[in-house]
Amino acid sequence: MQTVLVTGSAGFIGFHLCQCLLAEGFRVIGLDAMTDYYDVALKQARLDQLPQSNAFVQVTGRVETPGLVMGLFEEHRPDYVIHLAAQAGVRYSIENPRSYLESNICGSFEILEAARAYPPRHMLLASTSSAYGANTEMPYRETDKADHQMSFYAATKKAGENMAHSYAHLFGLPVTMFRFFTVYGPWGRPDMALFKFTKAILNGDPIDVYNHGDMKRDFTYIDDLVTGIRRLMDAVPLRPEDGVVPEGDSLSPVAPFRVVNIGNSDAVQLTDFIAAIETALNRTAIRNLMPMQPGDVPATWADASLLHRLTGYVPSTDVATGVAQFVRWYQDHYDTGKPASDA
Repeated sequence: MQTVLVTGSAGFIGFHLCQCLLAEGFRVIGLDAMTDYYDVALKQARLDQLPQSNAFVQVTGRVETPGLVMGLFEEHRPDYVIHLAAQAGVRYSIENPRSYLESNICGSFEILEAARAYPPRHMLLASTSSAYGANTEMPYRETDKADHQMSFYAATKKAGENMAHSYAHLFGLPVTMFRFFTVYGPWGRPDMALFKFTKAILNGDPIDVYNHGDMKRDFTYIDDLVTGIRRLMDAVPLRPEDGVVPEGDSLSPVAPFRVVNIGNSDAVQLTDFIAAIETALNRTAIRNLMPMQPGDVPATWADASLLHRLTGYVPSTDVATGVAQFVRWYQDHYDTGKPASDA
């Protein structure tokens, strides 16, 4: 039985990934700080869905705590490490940047140091589409330069990529960084647009629509994301012996290191996303049109051809289907008593 260490295991993505890995027969060591950035009861409810067995060990603690991760590596010797734990959110990084420094940079350092001491077969670390920053040429490709991040959140995630590359080069650690594109679905975070919009529309409250709705996002359904991560586990990067990298590949010429987009390859207008929520709820949203928020970007759009080349997989769940799945979960979990339309 192979062992996988998943940090952020009580989080939105981590929970779904743990479900997938356990179903496939992996032994999973989950680490999560259970912080109160959002409702801890939701995090606990996710964990309660995971099968309680010897195959799953849940540890509560902060990834940035010196020695904690090292101890987990020493005890469990994970074959794979999937590092999802992070302080998330573009807007909150303006209010509380120190939490991003501690979790995203110091926490990633602890992961890399532990891997240096007890090397796994493959490390997969979460980054973000926000790393592309001020880039305007779309769709975003992994080979594009990403030097002008627009938020401190994005800056810490890009710093994590650079740190991981240095460890991959110096110590031969196989590392894949994956950049997420606006992930959504059941058990999502309350600070995410879909969650906030659904709650507000059901309550008859207005929703804040930034940049007057003139925004596009590459919405990626959670099951598609998890499938992409799972398949990338088997796509271990190798240092090119001659330093020559295949065209279109983000593989480093000097390290077993690669960056991979996981996105739906479809830029959806925010107004169309809201319309999908209205259809699923059979209700009309009250729109409060707002200017663009600091640190945000008007559009994201992934080129997922490298993911397909490496794994044979491309995310494909359309927004109407994914939103309807979330709405069903939300109404069931929070017992709203308002069944979604079949339309």
